[in-house]
Amino acid sequence: MAKPRAISLHIGVNSLDAKHYAGWKGELKSCENDADDMASIARTMGMKPTVLHTKAATRANVLAALGEACKSLKSGDLFFLSYSGHGSQVLDVSGDEMEMMDETWCLHDGQIIDDEVDTGITAFAKGVRVLVVSDRTPSGSVVRPYLPEPDPPPAGLRPRLVPPLVSTKVYHQNEKFYDTLQKNLKTAKFPKGGPSIIAMHACQHNQAAMDGKENGVFTERVRWLWNQGSYQGNYVRFFDHIVARMPSTQTPLMKTYGDTAAFLMQQPFTP
Repeated sequence: MAKPRAISLHIGVNSLDAKHYAGWKGELKSCENDADDMASIARTMGMKPTVLHTKAATRANVLAALGEACKSLKSGDLFFLSYSGHGSQVLDVSGDEMEMMDETWCLHDGQIIDDEVDTGITAFAKGVRVLVVSDRTPSGSVVRPYLPEPDPPPAGLRPRLVPPLVSTKVYHQNEKFYDTLQKNLKTAKFPKGGPSIIAMHACQHNQAAMDGKENGVFTERVRWLWNQGSYQGNYVRFFDHIVARMPSTQTPLMKTYGDTAAFLMQQPFTP
């Protein structure tokens, strides 16, 4: 029996193109480190990782990498996707969000909308295992719900979140682009018989994902607990142990889609 194939994509965005983001650079410290550390885990587990740092983390590059992985993997294979950076929102004009906002990942040259990521993930073949580790705020609608504005961050830490006033400016400055993009997208569906998806997010809906000196708070706990592959346990236990080691101001969230019963019982990051 052939060994399952595993591909990974790791995105770390430490700053944004001010031309697109209404003059705001959104500088962070540790997102590139997060991408490198997640790629190191992937490499140790026998995966072939692609790493996109800041200026290379463009809409075109991310969507192309998702598409290539989708074409390459078949049932039983694994796709590991991680993102570290700012989160934001744009006005929902497609009508698929009850809260009238679509969540985004802030890539260097522009935002990627939740439906774009969700569509890319759900396009994988039946039986492909997809693991998403998202260290950003809000951590919901990119595999899914809307978040109100989070609580104030702890002293000395920076939230991975575009301030609401900046988010509004960015949307209105690029309104035609985002409106057209949404109108041309089909709402992502998570049908039975599709890929098996585990999505781990850095925080709850009323919280903020924090950027630290070396790693994001969430990514640091993932890396520490995995401990160079010495962790023994399945995804359920792994996530519970991460939650137990997080500060009270940031409680991770895990969502699953498709048939994940067997996937959840596997050792984390195993091809």
